[in-house]
Amino acid sequence: MPKSIELLSSSGFSEHPVVHPSTDDSYLLDDYSRTVTSVAERVSRSVVKIDVEQQRGPAAAVQSGSGSGFVFTPDGFIITNSHVVHGASKIQVKTLDGESFSAHLVGEDPDTDLALIRIDAPHLFAVTLGDSQSIRVGQLAIAIGNPYGFQYTVTAGVVSALGRSLRSQSGRLIEDVIQTDAALNPGNSGGPLVNARGEVIGVNTATILPAQGLCFAISVNTAKFIAGRLIIDRFIRRSYIGLQAQTAPLNRTIAKFHGVENKTGALALTIEPKSPAERAGMREGDVIVRFGGEEILGVDSLHKLLNEERTGSATPVVVLRGRNKLELVVTPEPRVS
Repeated sequence: MPKSIELLSSSGFSEHPVVHPSTDDSYLLDDYSRTVTSVAERVSRSVVKIDVEQQRGPAAAVQSGSGSGFVFTPDGFIITNSHVVHGASKIQVKTLDGESFSAHLVGEDPDTDLALIRIDAPHLFAVTLGDSQSIRVGQLAIAIGNPYGFQYTVTAGVVSALGRSLRSQSGRLIEDVIQTDAALNPGNSGGPLVNARGEVIGVNTATILPAQGLCFAISVNTAKFIAGRLIIDRFIRRSYIGLQAQTAPLNRTIAKFHGVENKTGALALTIEPKSPAERAGMREGDVIVRFGGEEILGVDSLHKLLNEERTGSATPVVVLRGRNKLELVVTPEPRVS
């Protein structure tokens, strides 16, 4: 409240109060503003600006870029996007107080567009991690980052949708993506998306241009899992069978004849030599309709099943080849991202 309010008029009172200026304007903030202000002040100390340099070869020109990140643990682990630091020959991290530190890449996972870097710096403040499964559509979402190099920019909006899928640069789908209308721009990548309690619920990663208000963040539950694995192993293990495929419609007459209910499957475009797929007898033009007993509706559902647990495990595969239905057995091999 202001320090004093006087009611004055010729009769002793006026119709309107006279408010004496106060040195503290916090009473003018509404609940929304107070929440955003409090969260920004608390979380900004954990947000960092990341500058990278890339040099493709000894004679190639040095290319520079920047992004955002946030302190995951007090001992210097920082989460950011894979596309921010991928291929970087030099990574520099700047903290809120202006200090600059050289960072090294711990590991990255292009399939989820997440990366972990580390700096050796004292007095770091780690963020508080939330639970992306507990958030709801419509709740407050606050993004903090460094768009276009403007450090510690705060934007606010709401969680627009949950459970979105987003295509990563590796070609795989990132699942459980959060959609928000908190404004994001180049340079926000890798920064935190936080809730009203100042808990990180996502890692800002992408926008859809030229649309406005279509911004996306990788869920914090995915980030916690990937970061934990990168700390331990420095890479993420998945499995592969050695083919390039695309989603394709099935011939309904042939599918119905063989009792296949899928309307689409994963069409094999190329088979890598000496790969698990080649050893299993798969050919170009085969359409995978079942894998390990699971229905395959396209390349994305096939990717989803090629996890670490499949490595070294003989897996039954059902394919349509021309007019025939074949049952093959493929043994996926490990793939390190």
